[in-house]
This record gives sequence, structure tokens and C-alpha cells, in this order.
Amino acid sequence: MPGSEADEAAALTAAVRDDPHARLALAARYYEKASIRSYRRAELAFMHWQLRRGVLAPDTGSPWWRAVNESLLRDAIEGECRHRTGRETDVRLPVRRWIEFLRGPSPRTWYRAHNSSIIAGYVEHRELAEAEKPAERFFMDVAMIRVLYADSLLSDPRLAAGRFARLAPWLGDPRRKWTGVFLSLHNILPGTYPLPDEKVGWFLARENRLGHLIDYGVILPRAQRLYEHASRDLGHPEVLDMVREGHPIYAWPGDPHEAWSSDATPASEPCWAGPSAEPPDRGRTPVAVPTAFGRAERRSGFCPHPLTEPAESCAGQRPPPVATPHGAPRLVGAPQSTAGSCT
Repeated sequence: MPGSEADEAAALTAAVRDDPHARLALAARYYEKASIRSYRRAELAFMHWQLRRGVLAPDTGSPWWRAVNESLLRDAIEGECRHRTGRETDVRLPVRRWIEFLRGPSPRTWYRAHNSSIIAGYVEHRELAEAEKPAERFFMDVAMIRVLYADSLLSDPRLAAGRFARLAPWLGDPRRKWTGVFLSLHNILPGTYPLPDEKVGWFLARENRLGHLIDYGVILPRAQRLYEHASRDLGHPEVLDMVREGHPIYAWPGDPHEAWSSDATPASEPCWAGPSAEPPDRGRTPVAVPTAFGRAERRSGFCPHPLTEPAESCAGQRPPPVATPHGAPRLVGAPQSTAGSCT
């Protein structure tokens, strides 16, 4: 019957809506087929981070994060159902992208499917975003621009990496551990939800050096072109409503220059344990930040995050290892397969 695949996908995702671990298990089982198993790394790593933060919890979590994650799962499962039954016409764009991924799995088709669902979820749930704290809303933009940049490493290597374009497809391959550098937020956000009642600059002052380099030195100078490229390449013109004059503005309530200027980071604030702690007497180590894969300028170094990393001296700080996904759990009560439901 027409629409049955959409109904089945909605039922499966609704069944795990209030069970974060079952959500993770459902996502893992989507990638059980050998031909696509290697693509689950990036998505499951991000979901592990969401679980640790608590944003997927039914009562104390984030309605926005929960809704966007559910949209992503539902689109992927509907695409799987339609691919299996052969009823692949007259479908929404994100679902069509997932069908294309299953027809020909590749890093390129995975990004097109994943990012199409993410953009659609952002658009659909924008009102929920407006109920979040300003800092949380800022990091929604960080998450979006990072996935657009990761996609551009394959879809437009010259845009993403300039004269290092030949390395871009390798760096952006979602099957590799390195891609977690772009797709993960664990280095710049506390592992808790909701966020502390602090301004964005407070978080940026504690951002991992590598995360700050990526966001402000590599990605932000390309922001406007990244959104324009995504609009054309993915077929989502609505993504252009999320950027203005080179600054992401999806849900940010104030002047985007305030948050997206490197000057927003408190230049004199060293690393310390928290907002009420007394800052120790030590300075910051300068770090050369490449602004466009080649040119560099001297900026202040950035310290470990006080809620996720040891508050050691800023001097000699090394970037933490990239997070890798854990094994997919087998959980009692979670759907054992998405395959049998597609009839």
C-alpha cells in the first residue's frame, strides 16, 4: 500500500523514542549489512556523544536534539524499506538520498543522504531550537557547518582544502577515524545537558586547540561558500536561510559577529576548573592558526575543556585523541532488525 514504508519507519523510530540506548541499537542495526557496515563509524560516534551528554533522554534531554536525531533515523529506515520493496518513486528528497546510498554505497552518497536528512531536520524543528539556551543554539550552527564542510571534502575538494585538495577525499571519508575531528563536538562542549549558564565566549575559551583551529581557521573563512555549495549540490535551497554574510545564523538570537569572530574568545582568560573557580596564575601559549591552509597568524592557545578534560597547564597541550565508536550494543527490548518490517 502507498505510504506503508513511511508508516513502518515512523513506527520503528517511535518505538525507541524514549529509550536512548534502543535508538543507538536501531541506528547500529541499520548498518548491519556488510556492504555498508563501515559507514556506521561517524554516525554512531556522534550518537554515543549524544547519549553521554543526555540530550536524547526523554524527560531531561533536549527536544531539539531528540527530534533531529529521530528524523535522521526515520529517513534512513524508510529509504531501506523502499529500497527493499522496490517502491522508490514519489518520496521525499532525504529518503531518495538514502535509497541512492543503498544502491551504490560510497562516501559521497553517504554524505548526500546524511546531510540531506540533517538539513531537513533542522528546517522542520527550528521552533524547538528557539527554546534552547543561546550557547546550545550556537553549537547547533557549529554542528551544521562542520557536516557541510566534511561533505565538501569529497564534493568540492578545492573549496574545502585549497591547494591541499588532493588530500581532501581521504580526510573526509566517513569510514576513517580522522573524520571524527570534523563531525564530533566532544572537544568543545561539556559532556552534560543543559549547558552551564555562560556566554559563548566562556566555552570558546576552553575549546580544544584543534577544534578552534578547524572552526575559525579552516571552516569559517569558507562558510558562505559552503552553504551555497550545499544548496546547489544537495538540492536544499532552504539551507541558505541558515547563513548571512559568512556567519551561520540558524538559531542564534543575537549578532552572529559576536559569536563567530575570533575576538569573541576572552583573550586574557587562562584555563581553570569552572565559572566560579579562581583562575590560576599562568598565561596562554601562542599557537599559529592557518587561516586558509597556508597563511598563519598568532593567536592565543586554547585550554582543555574544564568539564571533559584535565585542567592541566596550557603549555605543551596536545589535542586529545579522536573519539571512535564503541561496539554496537545488543539491547533487550530494542528492535532486532529493520529488515523484517518492510513489507
